[in-house]
Amino acid sequence: MDCLTEIKIRGYHADFYGHVNNARYLEFLEEDRWALLESRIDLQKWAEEGLVFLVVNINVNYRQPVSVGEILMVTTRVERIGNKSTVLKQDIFLKRTETLVADALVTFVIAGKDGAVPMEGKILAEINKLRKIV
Repeated sequence: MDCLTEIKIRGYHADFYGHVNNARYLEFLEEDRWALLESRIDLQKWAEEGLVFLVVNINVNYRQPVSVGEILMVTTRVERIGNKSTVLKQDIFLKRTETLVADALVTFVIAGKDGAVPMEGKILAEINKLRKIV
Protein backbone atom coordinates (compact mmCIF):
# COMPACT_ATOMS: atom_id res chain seq x y z
CA MET A 1 0.00 0.00 0.00
CA ASP A 2 1.36 3.36 -1.00
CA CYS A 3 0.07 5.46 1.86
CA LEU A 4 -1.57 4.65 5.16
CA THR A 5 -3.43 7.02 7.45
CA GLU A 6 -4.99 5.96 10.73
CA ILE A 7 -8.16 7.72 11.89
CA LYS A 8 -9.94 7.19 15.20
CA ILE A 9 -13.67 7.81 14.95
CA ARG A 10 -14.78 10.43 17.43
CA GLY A 11 -18.22 11.67 18.43
CA TYR A 12 -18.14 14.64 16.06
CA HIS A 13 -17.70 12.23 13.10
CA ALA A 14 -21.06 10.58 13.82
CA ASP A 15 -24.51 11.50 12.58
CA PHE A 16 -27.90 11.27 14.30
CA TYR A 17 -27.82 7.45 13.94
CA GLY A 18 -24.42 7.08 15.62
CA HIS A 19 -22.61 6.20 12.39
CA VAL A 20 -19.97 8.12 10.49
CA ASN A 21 -21.63 10.68 8.25
CA ASN A 22 -21.02 10.17 4.52
CA ALA A 23 -19.37 13.58 4.16
CA ARG A 24 -16.76 12.63 6.77
CA TYR A 25 -15.53 9.81 4.53
CA LEU A 26 -14.54 12.45 1.97
CA GLU A 27 -12.42 14.13 4.65
CA PHE A 28 -10.77 10.80 5.59
CA LEU A 29 -9.96 10.13 1.94
CA GLU A 30 -8.58 13.64 1.52
CA GLU A 31 -6.35 13.23 4.58
CA ASP A 32 -4.61 10.22 3.04
CA ARG A 33 -4.34 11.83 -0.41
CA TRP A 34 -2.57 14.82 1.14
CA ALA A 35 -0.29 12.52 3.14
CA LEU A 36 0.71 10.78 -0.10
CA LEU A 37 1.21 14.03 -2.03
CA GLU A 38 3.21 15.73 0.70
CA SER A 39 5.45 12.70 1.17
CA ARG A 40 6.40 12.45 -2.51
CA ILE A 41 5.98 15.82 -4.23
CA ASP A 42 7.21 19.33 -3.41
CA LEU A 43 3.82 21.04 -3.47
CA GLN A 44 5.34 24.40 -2.50
CA LYS A 45 7.51 24.28 -5.63
CA TRP A 46 4.41 23.43 -7.69
CA ALA A 47 2.60 26.44 -6.23
CA GLU A 48 5.54 28.68 -7.10
CA GLU A 49 5.32 27.36 -10.68
CA GLY A 50 1.57 28.08 -10.76
CA LEU A 51 0.56 24.41 -10.66
CA VAL A 52 -2.23 23.05 -8.48
CA PHE A 53 -3.66 19.62 -7.73
CA LEU A 54 -7.44 19.62 -8.42
CA VAL A 55 -9.89 16.81 -7.73
CA VAL A 56 -12.40 16.71 -10.59
CA ASN A 57 -14.39 13.56 -9.74
CA ILE A 58 -14.95 11.27 -6.77
CA ASN A 59 -16.94 8.04 -6.78
CA VAL A 60 -17.41 6.53 -3.32
CA ASN A 61 -18.87 3.17 -2.36
CA TYR A 62 -20.03 2.97 1.24
CA ARG A 63 -19.77 -0.69 2.23
CA GLN A 64 -20.40 -0.84 5.98
CA PRO A 65 -21.36 1.59 8.75
CA VAL A 66 -18.68 2.69 11.19
CA SER A 67 -19.30 3.73 14.79
CA VAL A 68 -17.63 5.98 17.35
CA GLY A 69 -14.49 4.45 18.87
CA GLU A 70 -13.53 2.36 15.86
CA ILE A 71 -10.21 2.93 14.14
CA LEU A 72 -9.93 3.20 10.37
CA MET A 73 -6.97 2.74 8.05
CA VAL A 74 -7.05 4.68 4.78
CA THR A 75 -4.90 3.65 1.81
CA THR A 76 -4.20 5.42 -1.47
CA ARG A 77 -2.51 4.22 -4.63
CA VAL A 78 -2.32 5.25 -8.28
CA GLU A 79 -4.89 3.31 -10.31
CA ARG A 80 -4.09 4.79 -13.74
CA ILE A 81 -2.55 7.80 -15.45
CA GLY A 82 -4.31 9.28 -18.45
CA ASN A 83 -3.45 12.07 -20.88
CA LYS A 84 -4.51 14.93 -18.59
CA SER A 85 -5.76 13.19 -15.45
CA THR A 86 -4.82 10.54 -12.92
CA VAL A 87 -7.10 8.22 -10.98
CA LEU A 88 -6.32 7.21 -7.40
CA LYS A 89 -7.82 4.12 -5.76
CA GLN A 90 -8.58 4.69 -2.10
CA ASP A 91 -9.76 2.14 0.45
CA ILE A 92 -10.91 2.55 4.04
CA PHE A 93 -10.62 -0.49 6.30
CA LEU A 94 -11.45 -1.21 9.93
CA LYS A 95 -8.13 -1.58 11.72
CA ARG A 96 -7.27 -5.12 12.85
CA THR A 97 -10.11 -6.75 10.89
CA GLU A 98 -9.20 -5.43 7.43
CA THR A 99 -12.94 -5.15 6.74
CA LEU A 100 -13.51 -2.77 3.82
CA VAL A 101 -15.94 -0.04 4.91
CA ALA A 102 -15.62 2.30 1.92
CA ASP A 103 -13.65 2.65 -1.30
CA ALA A 104 -13.32 5.38 -3.87
CA LEU A 105 -11.92 6.28 -7.25
CA VAL A 106 -10.66 9.86 -7.24
CA THR A 107 -9.76 11.61 -10.50
CA PHE A 108 -7.49 14.64 -10.40
CA VAL A 109 -5.74 16.98 -12.80
CA ILE A 110 -2.74 19.22 -12.46
CA ALA A 111 -3.81 22.68 -13.53
CA GLY A 112 -1.79 25.70 -14.56
CA LYS A 113 -2.94 29.17 -15.60
CA ASP A 114 -4.40 27.78 -18.86
CA GLY A 115 -6.21 24.76 -17.36
CA ALA A 116 -5.27 21.08 -17.05
CA VAL A 117 -1.73 20.28 -18.14
CA PRO A 118 -0.81 17.08 -20.00
CA MET A 119 0.58 14.17 -17.98
CA GLU A 120 3.90 14.17 -19.79
CA GLY A 121 7.52 15.16 -19.25
CA LYS A 122 8.26 16.75 -15.89
CA ILE A 123 4.64 16.49 -14.70
CA LEU A 124 4.48 12.77 -15.50
CA ALA A 125 7.78 12.22 -13.68
CA GLU A 126 6.32 13.94 -10.61
CA ILE A 127 3.09 11.92 -10.76
CA ASN A 128 5.08 8.70 -11.11
CA LYS A 129 6.66 9.51 -7.72
CA LEU A 130 3.23 8.69 -6.26
CA ARG A 131 3.71 5.09 -7.43
CA LYS A 132 7.04 4.66 -5.64
CA ILE A 133 6.77 2.56 -2.51
CA VAL A 134 8.78 4.00 0.35
